[in-house]
Amino acid sequence: MRHRNVYGRAWVWRALGAGAVVAAVGLTPVASSGAGASVTSRAVSDSSALTLNGAGSTFDQPFFTLGFYEYHQKIDPSVTVNYASIGSGGGQGQIEANTVNFGATDVPMFSSDLAKATAGTIVQVPIDLGGEAISYNVKGLPQGLHLTGPVLAEIYLGQIANWDNSALKKLNPKVNFPNESITVVHRADGSGTSYAFTNYLADISSTWQSKVGVGKTVAWPVGVGGQGNEGVAGLVADTPGSIGYVELDYALKNHFTYFAMRNPMGAFVLPSKASVAADAALHPGVSPTNFKIDNLGHSKAAYPICTYSWLAIYQKQTNASAGTAMVDLFEWMTHGGQKYAGELDYVPLPSVVQATAEQALSTIVGPSGQKLLTKAAIAKYGVPSGK
Repeated sequence: MRHRNVYGRAWVWRALGAGAVVAAVGLTPVASSGAGASVTSRAVSDSSALTLNGAGSTFDQPFFTLGFYEYHQKIDPSVTVNYASIGSGGGQGQIEANTVNFGATDVPMFSSDLAKATAGTIVQVPIDLGGEAISYNVKGLPQGLHLTGPVLAEIYLGQIANWDNSALKKLNPKVNFPNESITVVHRADGSGTSYAFTNYLADISSTWQSKVGVGKTVAWPVGVGGQGNEGVAGLVADTPGSIGYVELDYALKNHFTYFAMRNPMGAFVLPSKASVAADAALHPGVSPTNFKIDNLGHSKAAYPICTYSWLAIYQKQTNASAGTAMVDLFEWMTHGGQKYAGELDYVPLPSVVQATAEQALSTIVGPSGQKLLTKAAIAKYGVPSGK
């Protein structure tokens, strides 16, 4: 495994095998019920201390690990958060079953998903914004090779199977490609990161749309699967000749090389905070039913494979104390806490999206219907990003 030290803590960036990465912030143990890392909320021995439990997106894992740690250390030491990084599909399943306080997913829950919720109406809250790096592990190939969406689709369809293919050579005429097979790496679990990736390929390739389509899980034509962004990153790092899609911070922390993707304006753009922000700026009014931001036109600076991630929380909380602790936490995470997202190469939420998050959090109520997000919490935590 590769570790990074964050304020004295071991931070796991790559998980070997199929196990989920769990961020236990505050060091309060919470028992799981075995397979699937199902967890339930309970207070610890100190009646003023609360443990919140979440599960889902591996795209969010780096930000959640640091953000929850900083909140516990600097904002409210009474709140502990345990987060199981098991993929967006797993997070949706956990919140539908009401076994966690919150789920996290890189694609909002659709009406068919929401209908499965066992404890009432679910509120969805934008939590972070990032890009997906198309990384490659080929000895001798430099950073920033040019790639187009149609060629990427052909690689993931198995139609381009070797690195010295003429399509890659045409895009990069000065590069000496090796006669080496391409190993395609994709997600094995239900993944919002995969949803954004396959949605981009479907937008750019009618063949992909007709043969594979869009989803958190699809029938991948070729390749090997990894559990979570961690698993895909691990396979790319350990497999010569491989290509895979990961959240940008995983690519940076693992020192991957990755492509400059051609956007709708014809520019080849590397993923970065600036290029992801340029893409998101083209669609500021995101909502759970109008959320796609990939491959937007009208900006040469925009990177084309980007996504927001979303929290899923029950609107009516059965425990007022836990509910209040949770909305306070996420009011901070979506406002002042966004500076930590920025430190990890996510893009801090635009102000209009912060307002969307705050409005959604304000609809969450306690068992008697009382609003849990108070004006005092908004005044205390709802400050501009980075301040």
